[in-house]
Amino acid sequence: MAKVIPHSLFSDFDINLFKAGKHYKLYEKFGSHMMTVDGVEGTYFAVWAPSAKTVSVIGDFNYWIEGEHQLNVRWDSSGIWEGFIPNVGKGSIYKYKIQSHHGDVKTEKADPYARRCEHPPKTASIVWNAEHNWKDKDWMTKRKKHNALEAPFSVYEVHLGSWKKKMEENRFLSYTEMADELVDYVKEMNFTHVELMPVMEYPYDPSWGYQLTGYFAPTSRFGYPEEFKLLVDKLHQNDIGIILDWVPSHFPEDAHGLGFFDGTHLYEHPDRRKGYHPDWKSLIFNYGRNEVKSFLISNAIFWLDQYHADGLRVDAVASMLFLDYSRNDGEWEPNQFGGRENLEAIAFMREMNEAVYEMFPDVQTIAEESTSFPMVSRPASIGGLGFGMKWMMGWMHDTLQYFAKEPIYRKHHQNDLTFSMTYAFTENFMLPLSHDEVVYGKHSILGRMPGDEWQRFANLRLLYSYMFTHPGTNLLFQGAEFGQSGEWNFQQSLDWHLLQYDVHKGVQTLIKDLNTLYKSEPALHEKQFSAEGFEWIDYNDAENSVLVYIRKGKKPENDVIIACNMTPIPREDYRVGLPKKGTLQEIFNSDLKQYAGSNDFVNKTITTEKKDWQFRNHSAKITIPPLGMVAFKYKS
Repeated sequence: MAKVIPHSLFSDFDINLFKAGKHYKLYEKFGSHMMTVDGVEGTYFAVWAPSAKTVSVIGDFNYWIEGEHQLNVRWDSSGIWEGFIPNVGKGSIYKYKIQSHHGDVKTEKADPYARRCEHPPKTASIVWNAEHNWKDKDWMTKRKKHNALEAPFSVYEVHLGSWKKKMEENRFLSYTEMADELVDYVKEMNFTHVELMPVMEYPYDPSWGYQLTGYFAPTSRFGYPEEFKLLVDKLHQNDIGIILDWVPSHFPEDAHGLGFFDGTHLYEHPDRRKGYHPDWKSLIFNYGRNEVKSFLISNAIFWLDQYHADGLRVDAVASMLFLDYSRNDGEWEPNQFGGRENLEAIAFMREMNEAVYEMFPDVQTIAEESTSFPMVSRPASIGGLGFGMKWMMGWMHDTLQYFAKEPIYRKHHQNDLTFSMTYAFTENFMLPLSHDEVVYGKHSILGRMPGDEWQRFANLRLLYSYMFTHPGTNLLFQGAEFGQSGEWNFQQSLDWHLLQYDVHKGVQTLIKDLNTLYKSEPALHEKQFSAEGFEWIDYNDAENSVLVYIRKGKKPENDVIIACNMTPIPREDYRVGLPKKGTLQEIFNSDLKQYAGSNDFVNKTITTEKKDWQFRNHSAKITIPPLGMVAFKYKS
């Protein structure tokens, strides 16, 4: 059998960058790469295992026999093992068999840089190159405009395994089928972006993809890597951006994964207080190790480079930021300054964001961060973490708590809604109603709404209308857009049959129209992260549970006036102070017939009066539907 031929893709410069933690395209070097060496076709393998005594490639081409294809260790103390194996080609299945210097421990590992993995529960890597002829040049050249902070950014969050299933065959949709059905649906719903829960390979379905073992491989559950590229391509061809969930916070202890890789704590921090996550029973990366930092940043760059992703939503940032996260006294050690911040993780996140935005200035990184850690979405150059946006978890919790209350009690909790405006512009906030809010006994979003059927659906339409006109960008999890009744279950399809009922169809139509409103009205997105883009008209009418505010764009003529009535009592002849004289026209009403509303409280053209009200010189009487939102613009 042909043996390993010495060969390398690494230059001295590559090695220096790798050791310094500054190599951001390691996927071009590590892993398995098909090539021709001295006229012979085969595959080059490279893996980092600095504590290894021997490293063998075992696979279907050598009957999984250890020692048949033993890699060569580099002479430069980089810890890299490499070599070219003739006649190993595309589709070959393999792992690394590693014998450690530490007690002769042997591990059998999947390739950390594998481009394709076996379908779980199988765990080996597959030699692969995902060739795809991209047809998204138009999108890629103009996406800077679509991903700008002043652009409409309305995200549909999707779990590929449960969005829709082929029920008669009891199987997932494939990437190829998604490229038709999901793309058509998102386009019809007028969302600007899709966010996919992790598509990187993961072994355990109930983790929803948040416990990764194949960081550089789209999960094989739905097809081949090139078919995932087709899905991305189709989204782009339809002017839809794609955000990928990315998990640099922790990884599972599965035997074939990154844990204890070469018989030592290679990728995970060796101190259990920093290297083990008690909540998720998983391992935490060693952010202070340069080679690990290069691995993670290369992974972020990989999905933007090789798969044309338009952004990364970074999971569990809070767990990375704080040494005492989910730990009791005595279970964590303060940093060198006596604080609770994980300085190495903070430095890693800044470096990751700087690398991403330097190489791809037209994408967005979005932090799922639940604390009041400052300047998450401010540039690293001025002391921020460098993310483009941050999830507004405080708004989400306060708003859902408020809407869960019976309307008769809401007058005592007006501050729950208005409080968000005291900090709304401290970060570039995205308003999320995500998968986390519809599991583990929390009920669906509809299931949280109080009252009879009419009230629950009116409340839901009001919640969404308020959300889409609140400053910031938006994210809705699959099923929420048509009022899914039950909690999300990752094992089954969404309840698409509910769309036969007018109330559910009405919510779906409302979301379509809210997306259109958000995209078409400059005032709702041009200054969505600036205090200049928002002005209260009245937040004091707690007795009637009414809020009235103005959203502002770059031009005053684009201003939109919004009134929300949080009770089931219609507010007719309700006087509001207005910024100037003129004629108001209703441009949105959440109580219309097409939304399964009453259609009884529609405003005809309204002319302002010269009457002082709410500290303004002009005012008018408007009608606000019960549990409804209405939006107006001045007629030009």
